[in-house]
Amino acid sequence: MSDVHQDEPHSQGLASRLNWLRAGVLGANDGIVSTAGLVVGVAGATSDRPTILVAGLAGLVAGALSMAGGEFVSVSSQSDTERAALRKEEWELANLPEHELEELTAIYVEKGLTPELARDVARQLTEHDALAAHAEAELGIDPTERTNPFHAAWSSMTAFSVGALLPLLAILLPPPSLRLSVTVLAVTAALVLTGVVSSRLGGAPARPAILRNVGVGLVAMAITFLVGSLFGA
Repeated sequence: MSDVHQDEPHSQGLASRLNWLRAGVLGANDGIVSTAGLVVGVAGATSDRPTILVAGLAGLVAGALSMAGGEFVSVSSQSDTERAALRKEEWELANLPEHELEELTAIYVEKGLTPELARDVARQLTEHDALAAHAEAELGIDPTERTNPFHAAWSSMTAFSVGALLPLLAILLPPPSLRLSVTVLAVTAALVLTGVVSSRLGGAPARPAILRNVGVGLVAMAITFLVGSLFGA
């Protein structure tokens, strides 16, 4: 029985991996929608392939760098906040150990344990790994599983770029007469896929996610194509 429990994934680690996968799917979805809107809009204004290619590549690079920069800044801010909170917790554990023990005991009492059992649990966890026990219970932080800003930035940039490549290739490869229809079909299929995956990861029904994804993508392409056609005319 103990071997089975040892082989089971840690729930917090699994949740962290699912969050990363969900973020990757959403990043790819952003790349699909934004790039599809851009290239369809340009295609509405001109049929010149090099112009569409340059516009699509510019949108891909700009979007990928924007995603990477935004994710880096966001995760760095979160990391700075967590680091400061952990430093404060370390100081309190070193200088106010009894107060921290009482605080941890009170948390477990609020969770439903008796005061005697809560204090025993708090003491044992503190003896095993004081910082991990107090950080997780008081701050909701696991000191061993903190997000790296560079990893987050790279992941967002890669996911966006992969998603953006689909509409770019879909509008460049076919002949001019089929560009729009091929792009719409390819983007719709991709958005259905990302809707299914995101709903599965979140444990939600697939239909609303698919309709939402496809609806937003089609509206974005329709509006940008109309704008491009007006300027092209």
